Amino acid sequence: MGLLTDPGVERSRLPALLEKYHRPLCVILYVLGIGWFLALAHNSLNHVLKGQELASKIFKNFTKTRDHKSSLHKNSWHFMPQSLKLEAEKHTTGMPYAWLVGQFTQLGLDTFTHNFTLNYPLGGGKVFKGKNVYGILRAPRGSSTEAVVVSAPYRPPSSLLQGTAPSIALMLAMAHFFSEQVYWAKDLIFLVTEHEHLGAQAWLQAYHRTESGAGILDYGDLDGRAGAIQAAINLEIYGSQVSHIDVKVEGLNGQLPNLDLVNLIHRLCQRETVLHTFKNRVDHPQPETFNGWYHQFKTLFAMIMSQASGVPTGNHGLFHRYGIAAVTLEGPAGQVRGRRMVSLQQLGRVLEGVCRSLNNLLERFHQSFFFYLLPSTNRYISIGVYMPPFAMIAGGVLVKALALWYSTGCAAERQAQNEKSKKIDYGLLGCLPLVVTVHVLSIILGCAPSFMSHLGLHIALQPEDSIFLGSGAFCISLLAFPYYLGRQMGLTNQSWEIVKIFALLELGVILFASAVYNFSLALIITIAYTPVALLSSPSPTWKRRLSKALLLILIHPMVMLFLSVAADSYSNYSDIPVHKFLWKSYVATKRALMYSIVDGMIYSNWVFHVATHCLLPVWLLFWQIVLYPVH
Repeated sequence: MGLLTDPGVERSRLPALLEKYHRPLCVILYVLGIGWFLALAHNSLNHVLKGQELASKIFKNFTKTRDHKSSLHKNSWHFMPQSLKLEAEKHTTGMPYAWLVGQFTQLGLDTFTHNFTLNYPLGGGKVFKGKNVYGILRAPRGSSTEAVVVSAPYRPPSSLLQGTAPSIALMLAMAHFFSEQVYWAKDLIFLVTEHEHLGAQAWLQAYHRTESGAGILDYGDLDGRAGAIQAAINLEIYGSQVSHIDVKVEGLNGQLPNLDLVNLIHRLCQRETVLHTFKNRVDHPQPETFNGWYHQFKTLFAMIMSQASGVPTGNHGLFHRYGIAAVTLEGPAGQVRGRRMVSLQQLGRVLEGVCRSLNNLLERFHQSFFFYLLPSTNRYISIGVYMPPFAMIAGGVLVKALALWYSTGCAAERQAQNEKSKKIDYGLLGCLPLVVTVHVLSIILGCAPSFMSHLGLHIALQPEDSIFLGSGAFCISLLAFPYYLGRQMGLTNQSWEIVKIFALLELGVILFASAVYNFSLALIITIAYTPVALLSSPSPTWKRRLSKALLLILIHPMVMLFLSVAADSYSNYSDIPVHKFLWKSYVATKRALMYSIVDGMIYSNWVFHVATHCLLPVWLLFWQIVLYPVH
């Protein structure tokens, strides 16, 4: 900034060239960045999935020392899904706690129950109670300083989701077999959770004694603990025979497990001839071809969309915030044409290999990668590979800001020289009230859902309806309110450039800061916002102002939510009439907004807060600039 604000700035060639050619430079950076990122799905620009810690060293030790005769065998399978299914029919809406406690106790595990309570934040005093059951197999060769978790969510017959009785049956069979072995150096925790993510969140908070959700979730106390948790495997098996195993990795707010753990599971599945997938997509047989690149790009795109939501794809995603590497293994039930069925016995051998490999781990996961993208089960794109194209896509925002800063500085200097005055007014203080006001209004919207839900209860509206209608009305009112504020707070033909500089710099900070935490969310925002941000400027005619305003509305956070939900609805209901499609999209948008708010309150999912506290004020500044008339 010292260079750009120096009195001799006009004599510097680099800023002058930047100001003159910044428009084509921004376009070139944006186009080349997107093209580069698309090309990353090709094998020549990504890497083979090979670990540095577990998958290369510990896996080899396991395969050398494993006694095939002592591996999980058919005699261990006296806990079958049918027994649990019969018990579940007696508890159609809840979990058979007593039965699970009895099974764990019979195996000789230290068995405990864990009670938790949710004070639903948007339900007008609604309270939900739940209970988890877990058993601890104490390590005969250790001192209970470290542990590995094997978990499964329990879903009653009344659940809309597929039942997980085979997962629990597999867990019990593993516990039975593992309890007979003497080589364990880490405690093994077998956990059955209730109410999906909620039970896992409550158990983790109670285990680590951490607060999250401002008292909304009363996580209770644990009567028994093991050592520090090193890794966790969550099971979602839907049948006694499955078509394949899908490895889920995305966690809360886009966090990912250590890549070595993912690689280990894929290699063990390959060893046991278990078909393994990522995003339920089998690797293409010819990845070097165009069809192979396109296949891998679709897998990569599926991961980006999933990670960007910030919602964990399984209970494993809640472990990541505690520095615990965790994945979910999902096994869809039913026969798939052309695929060999996978039995629970095969899955048991895979899980035995995973647990024994983790048992050999001498230290926490710290090598390999935590920042990566997966185009297939055996390829990965590291942060050092995908950040350069991202920087090119987002770089135009910073280039435009620097060019505007240079042009406004030169204009102010020339004006001061013409008026023979030493004082140069950049208009920063004059624009400050407008900038502060739009941020305050956005924060108010982000904090308003609780008030909207309570207000809606007085007029017989469901929370999702009151929040959606209230947020929509608030956003519509903001379309006119900042425009009025701009006129009252001194926005002039000169100061709009200062406002745009501030908006561009803030947008750049948001993009690059979020890219190192949830890259997929940052990528989607960057691709959508960069071209519109560059085009945002006052126009002399109402037609041009209208066209820019319509383009800007397409990237409004609420509109982007609707468009993304509509795209997902179209992929699932492409053959229904238009009016039904729009209605489904509307209902799904209401629920998505509601879920994002509740997830933020309970699990600290910050996607809703990014939209309201970060993106919305920047959008309002661009909206003010676009609607400002220039004569």
